[in-house]
Amino acid sequence: MATEQQLLDFMHEPAYKPMTYKELEEHMGGGDAESFKAFLILLNRLEDEGKIIRTPKDRYGVPERMNLLRGRIQAHAKGFAFLIPEDKEHPDVYIGANDLKSAMNGDTVLVKITSRSENGGRMEGEVNRVVERAVTQVVGTFDSHEAYGFVVPDDKRINRDIFIAKGEFKGAVSGQKVVVRIISYPEGRSAAEGEIVEVLGHKDDPGVDILSIIRKHQLPEGFPEDVLAEAEAAPESISDEEIAQQGRRDLRNKVIVTIDGEDAKDLDDAVNIERLENGNYLLGVHIADVSYYVREKSALDQEAYRRGCSVYLVDRVIPMLPHRLSNGICSLNPQVDRLTMSCEMEFDATTLKRVRHDVFTSVIRTKERMTYTNVRKIVADKDPEVMERYAELVDTFTLMEELAMRLRSTRMKRGAIDFDFVEAKVIVDPEGKPVDIVKRERSVAEQIIEEFMLAANETVAEHFYWLKVPFLYRIHENPDSEKLLHFVQFAANFGYTVKGKGGSEIHPRALQTLLEDIRGTKEQTVISTVMLRSMKQAKYDAQSLGHFGLAAEFYSHFTSPIRRYPDLVIHRVMREVLENGGTLPESRIEALAARMPDIAQQSSERERVAVDAERDTEKLKKCEYMLDKIGEEFEGIISGVTSFGIFVELDNTVEGLIRLSNLNDDYYHFHEQHMLLIGERTSKMYRIGDELRVRVDAVSMIEHTIDFAIVESKAESVERGGRGREFTDALPGGGRGKRSQGTAAGGLRSGRGGKSGGADARGGERGRKPGAAALGGGRKGGVKAKRGRKPGEAGADRGPRGAEAAGRGSAEGGRGRGAAGGTASVGPRGRGQSEPAAQPRKARRAGGAGEGSEINRSKGDKRAWKPEDDYNLDRILGNEDNSKGTIAAAAEQIDSNAATARPVRNDMWGLPIRGTGGIIDDGEDPDDRSGKRGRGGASGRNGRSGGGRGMGPTTTRVGRNQSSAGRSGGPRAKKPAGSAGGASAASPSGSPQGNAGRPAKKKNEGGGPAAVAKNNEN
Repeated sequence: MATEQQLLDFMHEPAYKPMTYKELEEHMGGGDAESFKAFLILLNRLEDEGKIIRTPKDRYGVPERMNLLRGRIQAHAKGFAFLIPEDKEHPDVYIGANDLKSAMNGDTVLVKITSRSENGGRMEGEVNRVVERAVTQVVGTFDSHEAYGFVVPDDKRINRDIFIAKGEFKGAVSGQKVVVRIISYPEGRSAAEGEIVEVLGHKDDPGVDILSIIRKHQLPEGFPEDVLAEAEAAPESISDEEIAQQGRRDLRNKVIVTIDGEDAKDLDDAVNIERLENGNYLLGVHIADVSYYVREKSALDQEAYRRGCSVYLVDRVIPMLPHRLSNGICSLNPQVDRLTMSCEMEFDATTLKRVRHDVFTSVIRTKERMTYTNVRKIVADKDPEVMERYAELVDTFTLMEELAMRLRSTRMKRGAIDFDFVEAKVIVDPEGKPVDIVKRERSVAEQIIEEFMLAANETVAEHFYWLKVPFLYRIHENPDSEKLLHFVQFAANFGYTVKGKGGSEIHPRALQTLLEDIRGTKEQTVISTVMLRSMKQAKYDAQSLGHFGLAAEFYSHFTSPIRRYPDLVIHRVMREVLENGGTLPESRIEALAARMPDIAQQSSERERVAVDAERDTEKLKKCEYMLDKIGEEFEGIISGVTSFGIFVELDNTVEGLIRLSNLNDDYYHFHEQHMLLIGERTSKMYRIGDELRVRVDAVSMIEHTIDFAIVESKAESVERGGRGREFTDALPGGGRGKRSQGTAAGGLRSGRGGKSGGADARGGERGRKPGAAALGGGRKGGVKAKRGRKPGEAGADRGPRGAEAAGRGSAEGGRGRGAAGGTASVGPRGRGQSEPAAQPRKARRAGGAGEGSEINRSKGDKRAWKPEDDYNLDRILGNEDNSKGTIAAAAEQIDSNAATARPVRNDMWGLPIRGTGGIIDDGEDPDDRSGKRGRGGASGRNGRSGGGRGMGPTTTRVGRNQSSAGRSGGPRAKKPAGSAGGASAASPSGSPQGNAGRPAKKKNEGGGPAAVAKNNEN
């Protein structure tokens, strides 16, 4: 009879066409009646599992050949969902709310692809069939009516209430938290139906909130009787005969210590260190041999497999193993004998390379149970009292610090990424009420243990990889290139450069360098968070695929078998290999190899559940902690900016939202690429990392959210120089104000210049990098303006009325009367007459604005600024030096920038990347003209020749996306398909503004305000 794999391989063949069960049975060899029966059972099972499909004509095929895709549903609270395909190479598929059918979050389904985007990126689909249900019971709040009841699920991804028939209330009353078993799933407009299986208590009763989260994630609370019986049978001590029989290496005479937190009870790792006679370091890492007490396929083993790991909630721990083991015979308590698995490593004193290692079974007796606090006081604080108490161990800890810091330095040079996030712990009283939130300290003591455990994990992984035995590895795949490029552009907004190769191949060392650059800055947390989100999640796998974040070729989890099932499994394999002389029988290798992928998947899934449950309880208790602080004020920092509001994180790590609808002092525009909000009228700007003083407005214990209101803003607010303002400098330039003596703000639109010494924005400073224009005077006293030294230089001589700065003719492309690269002689009213360009082709390539955006506006439009205007975001973001206010100083700055200009590259959206940010990539074609359209340009008013609307960063090295001709001077660059209009070339950091200065109608990657909130001011 054919096996499952043979049948699936046959159906995947290109020449295969759907067959009936009789045709398949004949093709696969036929057989007697028993074989035929077994074959039908196999077909039915594969169909139930969704691995094969039966057509309406009773023919069988695989989903992939029938436009179906198998995967897991990831639902959103707003009703839609995404399919996460089992095929890792296949992109996610969007599924609308009406196309979900009866599928719910987490279900395994088959989806039919209904549409694809032109470039093959985004796909949409509809659920064809639910293969396996993930949600069988739901936790929620019960609401009773006379004839029926319903339950509102706590999990907002389940966005339909569950109907409860009159006879299924089980004594529940309105307001109580209940557990519901789903009887029928939602179809069309009909709701899901269920029956109450457990009443947890009223939603406001102490402890019910955490219990609800435990039930929501289906976490086990107690252990079955047979598991507890096995745990009770474990001995309380170890006999000498037992040690001798096992042939373990006796390390009880060595100075071995444990270093853990004050409240830790399951001590599963211990360390020792020596300085050898040759000067090298000898590091020993000793891990509790839990596998000796938890035998394969025992009740204890099966329960540990189901749980996957211990779960650390705010007020309790749900352990993987019973306390009898985890806190007893398996815990490396001081001054008692314990069985361990040991890894000894010798490191060269000069190069710190591992010159030898050994992995073996052992028995140890730890000297002291040290805490992180006391170790820190010894090695960092030099506390005399603590040093006297542990006098015999001071030298040991000093040597440990020396080796750990050197290991860390080597790891950082190798390229490992070290996320130094601030973690917090919620302190609760005996009734579960939060009383404080304290930050977790990551001192030198934590780093010592961290480095030693990392070294042991890498050594064990490499050792058993080369033995070629089935094993479990901890892997971290390379990030998705698109997500990583998004992050790179995001970091560029803050002026940080990430070096890469080929545009998407970025070594982890480059990311670690960035983390070091931002350490201690206000943007550290947000850039670190966005970087982390751009990466894939680490997981377990039967194959060694490397660990990107650690820049390690081999990595496993070896050090925590009490709380992680994968560690327990590899301990079992390790001991079996050691007992068999370094190898395993062929039959055993096959059995383990078949089981490892399943263990890896189960362990990864259970780890994800544990993390979600821990976050839920932490978020819940933080909200509860803030309940009695409504109306109080706190200092915070902006941790996120979205189209609907501003997230602010307080010093105690509590995060809340300032809703955009509550910012009633202005119209605010959200710039997704730069992650900031800018007020239309006041120019007030909110960006990640800015400091705010906020007031707690509301706390929702149902949604687990906190609302803040702004009390005092330390965000930048830059005046724009509209009529009646006295001084403008940083946003669209000096208007008709009384003393318009600032710069013209990078050439953004403005009024005609102040009457005394103000620069006119129409011909104002046209970018501070090469191609920048000189600032002009007002109506008093003409000033000679030089329009961009490189490339395509030109000069503009002033007429008697002091024509607008930089003249109306242009040297830099755009719509001025002067051809690109030509010169313009300014007449009495500044009207330039063009002369042929000296190097027209070169000038056309370099055409376009420097750093301004669309400069010119119709004569009838007198307003200083409009929402659709481009922003000079480099100036806003503080990437330019605005300290020099005179014309001479500005000219000096122009010449300096022209001389030291760095090549301009284009980002993933086709926008020019400033020298202060973006990937440094010398592999791209600088003459590539993919041609997103943006306003280039000279400062001429409605001129008809000269440079075109192309993206023309005027620097010595020309970027992509440039067009060369104006309205009559050559073809206009075409707009790429699927774009709402490219950002203006003049926007210095790729300002996300739509084509021709108009706001994009919908969010798109090309830019444009993604959200505009209208607020009533009166």
